[in-house]
Amino acid sequence: MKAHVLTGSKTEIAETVARIDGVVREVIVFVEEPSDSKPEPSEEDFFAEMEPFMVRVGCADDSRESLYTRMEGE
Repeated sequence: MKAHVLTGSKTEIAETVARIDGVVREVIVFVEEPSDSKPEPSEEDFFAEMEPFMVRVGCADDSRESLYTRMEGE
């Protein structure tokens, strides 16, 4: 599976998706609300919307030290 990040107008994005070879199974779309509507959602609200797509791993060490320290065999 290969991920694509597409930007542009609705038409440009739709045309690009149509040209992608293979099967497109899922798409995540970010829609900007008109400025006169409700206020911007907070960061917590944004991540709450993405909850079904998040991965939960209890034992992962994502600290800066862990990311930059070579593991055995690297």
